[in-house]
Amino acid sequence: MSLPPSDPTTAAEHPELERELAQLFVDALNLETPVAEIDTGAALFGDGLGLDSIDILEVALEVSHRFGFQLRSDDADNERIFRSIRSLAAHVAQHRVK
Repeated sequence: MSLPPSDPTTAAEHPELERELAQLFVDALNLETPVAEIDTGAALFGDGLGLDSIDILEVALEVSHRFGFQLRSDDADNERIFRSIRSLAAHVAQHRVK
C-alpha cells in the first residue's frame, strides 16, 4: 500500500510520539503497512490511511488506555485532532497524564 506524501509545511514536533502512535494504529487495526512506511502527516481518512469512523473509535480507546485521558466522540475539535497521526500526537502530547 503506497501512501501519499503529507503536507511538507507541517514539521513533526513529536517524532517519537508519532512513531509510537503509528505502531498503535498498526497493532490496534491490524494494518499490513509497516510502521516505517506510514507517513504520520498523511490524512487518516480518504486517500491517506483510508480509515473509517469505527477504526478511529478503536484507536481512541487505545489512546485513552495508553495515555490516561479520554478522547470524546462529541469533541468539536475531533476533525482537527484526527486529521493525521501528527495532529493526534500533538493533542496527546498536550493532554496525556504524565
